Amino acid sequence: MPTTEQLCDWDQRHYWHAFTQMANYQPLVIERASGCWLYDTEGNRYLDGVSSLWCNVHGHGHPRINTAIRAQLDRVAHCTSLGLSNTTGIELARRLAELAPGNLQHVFFSCDGSSAVEVALKMAFQYWRQCDNPQPEKTTYIALGNAYHGDTLGSTSVGGIAQFHAMFGPLLFEVLRIATPDAQRLPDGIKPAGACSHYLGQLEQLLSERHGEIAALVIEPLVQGAAGMVMHPEGYLWGVRQLTRQYNVLLIADEIVTAFGRTGRMFACEQEHVVPDLMCLGKGITGGYLPLAATLATEEVYSAFLGPVFPPPGENQKTFFHGHTYGGNPLAAAAALASLDLLEEEQVLEQLPAKSAQLATILSHCQALPQVSATRQIGLLAAVDMQVETPHARAENDPWQDARLAQQVCHEAIARNVWLRPLGSSLMLVPPLAITHDELELLGKVLIESIGAC
Repeated sequence: MPTTEQLCDWDQRHYWHAFTQMANYQPLVIERASGCWLYDTEGNRYLDGVSSLWCNVHGHGHPRINTAIRAQLDRVAHCTSLGLSNTTGIELARRLAELAPGNLQHVFFSCDGSSAVEVALKMAFQYWRQCDNPQPEKTTYIALGNAYHGDTLGSTSVGGIAQFHAMFGPLLFEVLRIATPDAQRLPDGIKPAGACSHYLGQLEQLLSERHGEIAALVIEPLVQGAAGMVMHPEGYLWGVRQLTRQYNVLLIADEIVTAFGRTGRMFACEQEHVVPDLMCLGKGITGGYLPLAATLATEEVYSAFLGPVFPPPGENQKTFFHGHTYGGNPLAAAAALASLDLLEEEQVLEQLPAKSAQLATILSHCQALPQVSATRQIGLLAAVDMQVETPHARAENDPWQDARLAQQVCHEAIARNVWLRPLGSSLMLVPPLAITHDELELLGKVLIESIGAC
């Protein structure tokens, strides 16, 4: 077996990590995991405070999911979804259709959240050329300020975080951008009670002027994750659904972060009784075990893609010419089915209110610290904003000082055996849904100690 030193050397030489500045990267090499804990090659353990990038639901190494994957290995590890199917993928498609709100009955599998959004964007574009009342002039998308929907070119185009996306501007298509509907940081003169109507008014003005060219609006329902857990005003999602229906624009709900119980319901859209036209799923769909994503479509959208294999002269094939080699992979589907079983059998959603309340208490203690400017939470999604608050410590013309503080807090937490990762100047708290109350207490204790140490 290679030593930790060898692994770290190979890691720095050969492994190019995502969203990581490799010039100053210092490896922390994980060898195994169990429950909500990660174990490095030296035997140290770390509470997984970010669910291994917001995807782990039931903890690591859950025997039910492990058994399901092993059993599927004895049947078939992979077969293509291009004109072929497999029993496990079929079962998962049916299960997702049954769980999804409204008539989202048709499931297109891919391998990651970015791809699921890419699929939805292309479906919306093609839909308006093939529906019963074709409107080929509908080619534009509306997206929110500071949105994040992935890193493929289409999903990056509808993204709006300059730090991530500005470099690729020449490669991207233009979108219509509306203001981030931030319930916490409101424009001057706007009171909390009027925030929802303010933001919806901006959207309605845009739709009334340009709905004839808009194919779809893309939204992360209730909360924008990579924007720093930006929480939307209550009722905003419902209002967006009403306006998109009124102006004949498709609604794409990016539930990659928010689905599978993360906000307290199976899907965040259910919190405001909203049924989108297309819904994107990823991350927690397999419980955080294997790559899988899905785009769910309504019957109306799906039916626009049905037609003859060999159409008459002058007519186009309506087939959706898009696919992924490992889309609907049986191993991933088996993990997803086991995860859905566990959500029901272990009453995960029923236990969330108590855990959410405990996390709220932790955040209230954080809010009292001078280094904390704000906190936000929905379910087991939370953020703590850091600030260098003392005048002598705050440097002029340094836009990174709060981000450095957040990174320093994470280093302190790791030294106390809790794994956290900053997002800009914010600390993201996204523990596995399976976290125990004792583990949540530890997370809060270490977080407060780590902030105090900076």
